[in-house]
Amino acid sequence: MKPNEIPEIMTPLRQDIIKLPEVIRQCSGIKIFGKKIKSIIYTTDIAIIRNTDADAVIAVYPFTPHPTITRSITEAADIPVFCGVGGGTTQGPRSAQMSLFAESQGAIGVVVNAPTPRETIEAINETIDIPIVATVTSIYTDIEEKLNAGAMILNVSGGKDTADVVRTIRERYPNVPIIATGGPTEEGILKTIEAGANAITYTPPSNGELFSKKMDKYRLIEKEAAEVNDK
Repeated sequence: MKPNEIPEIMTPLRQDIIKLPEVIRQCSGIKIFGKKIKSIIYTTDIAIIRNTDADAVIAVYPFTPHPTITRSITEAADIPVFCGVGGGTTQGPRSAQMSLFAESQGAIGVVVNAPTPRETIEAINETIDIPIVATVTSIYTDIEEKLNAGAMILNVSGGKDTADVVRTIRERYPNVPIIATGGPTEEGILKTIEAGANAITYTPPSNGELFSKKMDKYRLIEKEAAEVNDK
């Protein structure tokens, strides 16, 4: 075995885990509390969280944050969790309280949405001792305000313009840790990394899509078995 070759152990029952694109390993990563994080899976599905090779999970959803959801995800995960704590519809004291709850449940960081006002970030920063991840959706986002309020990491989600947004931020803030979406293709992911992203978020197929593929496999097996029996 070569010195840099990594041994891999896999069992028959764990062959179907969701493996994130290998190209993500080319980014530098972000080290948080001694843990280096490069690949981050974007999901709240506990079954997917338990069956992935991602370094961490970002659990953000389009509803007001609730302690039950946070607890369920952090208890089920065997990888670090970044928990969404609002910032859009949910702001102020509730976001700060949700952040404290997330920290107490073991979250490695909390994520605030793009519209989060400075006052809410400041309130969260005064409440917890884990990183605040501020979401950035375009080049027009006031980055300076978010950083001054206490955000330590930026989470860029700019759709097709993500790489351009990352590049703009990196030129102005060369040392700020950046998480960014890379899209579904290796080409898009590499483009985002080259623009300056330190870690990449990846959206996996849904549970329904994954199960549909497995059912197709089962049907094929049954068909082949039937054809053999007919001979």
